[in-house]
Amino acid sequence: MPTLILASASPARRQVLRNAGIEPVVLVSDVDEDAVAAALPANSAPETVVTELARAKAADIAASAAVAEFRDDCVIVGCDSMLLIDGVLQGKPHTPEVARARWAEMAGRSADLITGHCVLRLRDGEVVAQAVDCSATTVHFAKPEPDELEAYLASGEPLQVAGAFTLDGLGGWFVDRIDGDPSSVIGIGLPLLRRLLRDVGTGIAQLWADAAR
Repeated sequence: MPTLILASASPARRQVLRNAGIEPVVLVSDVDEDAVAAALPANSAPETVVTELARAKAADIAASAAVAEFRDDCVIVGCDSMLLIDGVLQGKPHTPEVARARWAEMAGRSADLITGHCVLRLRDGEVVAQAVDCSATTVHFAKPEPDELEAYLASGEPLQVAGAFTLDGLGGWFVDRIDGDPSSVIGIGLPLLRRLLRDVGTGIAQLWADAAR
């Protein structure tokens, strides 16, 4: 049975997989996301940016020494999420000032959360299959009251997540609704991942069987 390796430090992505019956091995990539994005053509489509970032993360783990014990048969899943609003991609804000400015732009409006996925299948240490795609979900934001927004910023949660919000955490209070896949907004889209796993020659039935052993 292949081992599923999640190339991400995101506890939210890990929890999505856990809730779906799979306990991933977590190996965190050391990719410079800004450098990868900067190397792409200036007119790259948003979908290209997030899928190339996801591909870079998965490839980094595939080439690392950390994956050695799983090289016989494993699938590596890389993901990257960004919020597209007014034609501009937004990643992690990192500072309260940037997050506050993002929310001033987002509040009461809609934007698309785009998540790139890359799945690599390794056998005997070699990449034998690859599947890449992205999903997009429209997020309709509420208007937080000033004191609510300041409390949210003070929590630190929005600083390290794409678009300065979460659906499954404190930020869920400020999401009126979504149109699309909720797991994709959290950071890893189960319907899309299911298809990509099939494309590289495995599937959830096999991964569930492995988790049950």
